[in-house]
Amino acid sequence: MTTQDGTTTGTHRLAVDVRGLRKRYGEVTAVDGIDLAVRHGEVFGILGPNGAGKSTTVEILQGNRARDGGEVRVLGSDPATAGRAWRSRVGNVWQDESAPVELTVRETVRQFARYYPRPRDPQDVIALVGLQEKAASRVKSLSGGQRRRLDVALGVIGDPELLLLDEPTTGFDPDARRQFWGLIRRLADEGTTIVLTTHYLEEAEALAHRLAVIAGGRVVAEGEPAALRRRHGTEATVEWTDPDGTPRGERTATPTRTVAELTARFDGEIPGLRVKRPSLEDVYLRLTGTEGGAP
Repeated sequence: MTTQDGTTTGTHRLAVDVRGLRKRYGEVTAVDGIDLAVRHGEVFGILGPNGAGKSTTVEILQGNRARDGGEVRVLGSDPATAGRAWRSRVGNVWQDESAPVELTVRETVRQFARYYPRPRDPQDVIALVGLQEKAASRVKSLSGGQRRRLDVALGVIGDPELLLLDEPTTGFDPDARRQFWGLIRRLADEGTTIVLTTHYLEEAEALAHRLAVIAGGRVVAEGEPAALRRRHGTEATVEWTDPDGTPRGERTATPTRTVAELTARFDGEIPGLRVKRPSLEDVYLRLTGTEGGAP
């Protein structure tokens, strides 16, 4: 059943259901037949290099960019036609800062709360993102990490069922990035469904229950991070030290067998033994065809 504002009522197994999504910019195909299925309550990561189609996909999910083909349902509705009631259920954190710089943090969050029918308490949201001590500070005085926290506050003030985060930690130093991860985990623990785009491998593995790896506008792999490593990782590296002190190493698809052979050869303990299995980064570089380059 569909209401006048375009929202489909009823229970839906998926928070985001995308099939055959396509988008072109002139002669360039940015999104080339993407399928995505995001379950309610999970953190879903979209991983890929710059220009892979991640941001375009999220903009279509937000209802802020028209698609050229495919079917898209977000919280049961088509973002292209959904109305204000649907938009109040979806929170967005843009790549660009959205807060007015002359207002204080408290004034900004209270102002944005007025845009929603059932907002969260502004003071609670300020505490949630860790800006209590900056509540009376003007936005222009905040650090980059603090401004990003404020962006998240504005994204969740409407108490959304779904939060869309597009490259949320670009430009963060390592400490600020890890603090931000803690915030995302708290939101997920509260039951918020989160779709996160990133090109940081560590971030994707730390936050996402499942991942879609996009390259050239297509999904080239999807699944839990550990499952992707098992499915798409190939050879492991077994390292050891010979009795004369010479370090040795061997790439193998059967590391357990190699270790067993070494155990027999050394008649017990293997000096300097180390087994290095394919990391998510190894899998990512292979899937996206960027071996030898940065993600």
